[in-house]
Amino acid sequence: MNIDTRIKYRHLVCFLEMARQGSLARAADVLAVSQPAMSKTLKELEALLTVSLFVRRKSGISLTEAGVAFLRYATPSVQALREGVNALRGGEFSGGTVRLGVLSTVESLLIPELVQRLHARHSALVVSVVTGPSAYLLSQLRVGDIDLVVGRMTDSPDIQGMNFEHLYSESMTLVVRPGHPLTQAPLDRRLLERYPLVLPLANTTIRTFADSLFVQCGLTQSRQRLETLSITVSRRYVLRNDAVWIAPLDAVRLDLASGELQELDLGLREPGGSIGICSNAHAPMSVATQGCVEVLRELGQAYCASTYP
Repeated sequence: MNIDTRIKYRHLVCFLEMARQGSLARAADVLAVSQPAMSKTLKELEALLTVSLFVRRKSGISLTEAGVAFLRYATPSVQALREGVNALRGGEFSGGTVRLGVLSTVESLLIPELVQRLHARHSALVVSVVTGPSAYLLSQLRVGDIDLVVGRMTDSPDIQGMNFEHLYSESMTLVVRPGHPLTQAPLDRRLLERYPLVLPLANTTIRTFADSLFVQCGLTQSRQRLETLSITVSRRYVLRNDAVWIAPLDAVRLDLASGELQELDLGLREPGGSIGICSNAHAPMSVATQGCVEVLRELGQAYCASTYP
């Protein structure tokens, strides 16, 4: 079946923005068009496709099953067209842009090294980094707002329909400030309950591994807890008091090496989750994104061979 030539670029752009915003009004604001014009464009597209793309509710709009299916093809189509135009405008040797969604597990060690290596090889490359929980980043990947998501996310239900490539496994560890009372004598695990605990946010992939470590040790978590995905907040909080931080090893590896933080020896380590790259199976990768994936693979191999960090 030939593509209906009445389907225009504006139809696709409006559809993608409505899917992204979950609201016709917000999508209209972003695209700087009126709500009636946005509604008319949607009706035109639905008439041309002979399906309903959205369900209208008081709280906003959500994709129908047909809308989800169409999104898989509309996203890469618009993205490919934009990249083609940008390539012509930027010239053959333009470095391009790679947009990364980065989870907290890798933002402090892996990503700075990734960017350094990319910039050493490409004189004109923009690396745009967005951080946040896996559900948010994967939703942005799904609609084409970012090119890759890097981190620990295999247990997230939002990864369904995406491509995931394993790089390496990373364990969790317990760390405290130097001079913490728990470091003054052989560790008595039961004493951990007396101190505030720093944990990843509930219902996140990394929290599952953090909780697993306590279960394996037969420990009850402290009732005083700070829950956050921010490495900066966690680190500063732990350095200021007697809190115990259950952290991804990569996030504290440099602090442990420098003596800024001290590891508590539980006698075991949670085996760790899979750190990897998630990409949209329905979106073609730009040259810049392919180059980023190559460097990530190099770092993953170096990690497994213990030559990095």
